[in-house]
Amino acid sequence: MKISLIGIIGVPLGTHRVKDPRLDQADKLVEAVKKVYAHVDVVAEGDALTADAIVASAEGRLELIIRDLELAETRLERNPSEREKAVFLKVKACLEAEQVVSKAGLTPEEAQAVDAHAFYTTKPIVVAEASDIARFDEFLVRVVSDAGYISFLTVGGSENRAWLIRKGSTAAEAGGAIHTDIHKGFIRAEIIGFADFIAAGGETQARHANKLRVETKTYVMQDYDLVNFRFNK
Repeated sequence: MKISLIGIIGVPLGTHRVKDPRLDQADKLVEAVKKVYAHVDVVAEGDALTADAIVASAEGRLELIIRDLELAETRLERNPSEREKAVFLKVKACLEAEQVVSKAGLTPEEAQAVDAHAFYTTKPIVVAEASDIARFDEFLVRVVSDAGYISFLTVGGSENRAWLIRKGSTAAEAGGAIHTDIHKGFIRAEIIGFADFIAAGGETQARHANKLRVETKTYVMQDYDLVNFRFNK
């Protein structure tokens, strides 16, 4: 996952850990050699259009809205089709109200028309305060959620680890986030919900309490599911 910074100072570019306290909870309950947070790539403003989400200052958010408004006005000046014109007028009205394009209430068809153009604010934009910058890796928990991502856990042995996937990902797709061989050879996923895992006091205890579920590759992953994948190697 890639996150662009707009108008943010004091945050180094590069790989950052998503310091979700739920991994800390899990690490206290299951012994492992090390703890590995999910991670994201933090990139500069120049990569904003290819990023999955944008973290901006309040001024940076307004600047992006102005850029998008200028783009919408330019498109309207080029005599678009009536269908496109209606969409751009809708977008323009939203931006003039200092709202982002993602909040314009576009239909799927309208959104498809907009996707062909380089609007910044179709992406999730999270405004960061000074207090957020001071604890940026903790703040990333909110950013990845607002960007449409969740995490799942693998625990025990060499590491307790959180993995990022998009909301709505299946168990097979989650396995692929670890290694393509798991996706290709997927047999089943052994799932323990995070609340059940914590309530039971650990993975072994949750299994003894019959909280483990066996799911197929089409199972839709839930945030912080604890997973053990079975697959053909």
